[in-house]
Amino acid sequence: MKILAIFVLAGTCLLGTSFSQEKKQGYFVSFDSTRIYYEVAGKGYPVLLIHGFMNSGEDWKKIPLYNALMEKGYMVITVDQRGNGKSDKPHEPEAYANDAEAKDLMGLIHFLHLKKYSFVGYSRGSIIGARLLVLDKRVNSAVLGGMGADFTNPLWPRRIAFYEAMMNDSIPGFDGARKKIKDNGLDQTALAYQQKGQPSTSAEELSRVKQNVMVICGDKDQDNGNGAELAKLIPNAVFVTIPGNHGGAWHTPEFTTEVMAFFAKNK
Repeated sequence: MKILAIFVLAGTCLLGTSFSQEKKQGYFVSFDSTRIYYEVAGKGYPVLLIHGFMNSGEDWKKIPLYNALMEKGYMVITVDQRGNGKSDKPHEPEAYANDAEAKDLMGLIHFLHLKKYSFVGYSRGSIIGARLLVLDKRVNSAVLGGMGADFTNPLWPRRIAFYEAMMNDSIPGFDGARKKIKDNGLDQTALAYQQKGQPSTSAEELSRVKQNVMVICGDKDQDNGNGAELAKLIPNAVFVTIPGNHGGAWHTPEFTTEVMAFFAKNK
């Protein structure tokens, strides 16, 4: 069967073939006309991979988990969240408010006609993933990687500091982040508004989550608070520690092993 490309024009999707194909990529037009780039590989049980700050869906392909999921017959969905990668990068702060990023992902799942799915979030991807746990009944199970409980605070100082540093280059202490933005051609204004509109999920909301969840963090990772504390807030959550710091833990074979074992039992 010849594989045809997907084109999205003015909110209309022209599909050449069905989503049973083994590989598909294109744009989904979200609720506010923002174009969101996604890729689907494989045709088994669906797993959505949610990237972190200053990353894109391509970064998942650089770690062992991506190939492990493919080899075990999962449908792997990667997406560039708004403001990142090939997706649109609005320069209005309201474009990132009111759970816009979670709405993008829920809309994509609807667009793909999926009745249930699981996801892996890492770092900021876990923050957006927590919103999916609260808002989307189609989530069957979830992995929250590289995240502690600090994001439950709507006035989280780390989030505010990143926003201010993205908006003002003279703020000290963020030279490394600004260098990465410059070296990789990232959109600093869009990144700033991602931090400004970044959601928090309260302890009360997390206490009502019914799904099985694994919180997984490196043993040298305290960037976003304590992972064990986050797991305690979620009734059916387990906490797993693996070797590594925040940037490196998700690249380890231990991360892949733990995630694969979790999904083998929870899909």
